[in-house]
Amino acid sequence: MRMDDQGESQNVEDVRGSSGGFRPVHGIGLGTIVVALIGGWIFGINPLQILGLLSGGNSSVQSPATDQPGQPPPAGDPDAKFVSQVLRSTEQVWTTVFQERGAVYEEPKLRLFRDAYPTACGLGEAAAGPFYCPKDRIVYLDLSFFDVMTQKLGAPGQFAHAYVVGHEVGHHVQNLLGIIDRVDSQRARGDEARSNALSVRLELQADCFAGVWATRSQREKGWRLEDGDIETALNAASQIGDDTLQRRSRGTVVPETFTHGTSAQRVSWFKRGVQSGQIDGCDTFAAASL
Repeated sequence: MRMDDQGESQNVEDVRGSSGGFRPVHGIGLGTIVVALIGGWIFGINPLQILGLLSGGNSSVQSPATDQPGQPPPAGDPDAKFVSQVLRSTEQVWTTVFQERGAVYEEPKLRLFRDAYPTACGLGEAAAGPFYCPKDRIVYLDLSFFDVMTQKLGAPGQFAHAYVVGHEVGHHVQNLLGIIDRVDSQRARGDEARSNALSVRLELQADCFAGVWATRSQREKGWRLEDGDIETALNAASQIGDDTLQRRSRGTVVPETFTHGTSAQRVSWFKRGVQSGQIDGCDTFAAASL
């Protein structure tokens, strides 16, 4: 993946070195299922404790999250620059997509943090991986997750990392379209199985939106996909499927507990986004089967 001459987003904030807060996090992201299923395996953290935090347990002291915008990333940080370039490309693509629909795209912020950071959705922790908080419209990312992808999940490569950013921005697109609010409303009226099924459709749609960004950005904005780039993103999607993660962590698969979709489903919906390049091609909620 070559983005050497691409511009950088002005919406990346560096809060590495800042921390605080004790609230459980309620964001939407790739990392949630990683923590819930293999947190102990990768990070040496008690999975039951993590599950309690992610489900909103009251094991921690409640404290208000504060908005603490950071500084721009340092000029000599290549990983931060890459993330900033990827975010800029998502801004350009989604601005155009929304204009085509007669709407205005509101750009999200992306905050680089380390270890833990208070958000409007609770305390964001590096162990949970990247996530999007609908309440403050910010994508949170600890760059060490890219090392986890490469070393632990078998998903190396710049485009695989870019896919993660594209997925989280996909959640922001869902937020702007009112999809997250509708799903939350339906979750409140359903049981756990129904809530999990809705989560799967939400996550697969974000995968599809990431595909929309990828195909339109490289076509319209001039950065270049190299041989194997799409394969690295598809591999990343497959490595973080519910079935693959469960099989790694426990040796068995329990479909009714899925919240992000199977590896095959994640690959399939990312491909649909790449092939269609359109939001309308990503309606996972209308699909009879996933």
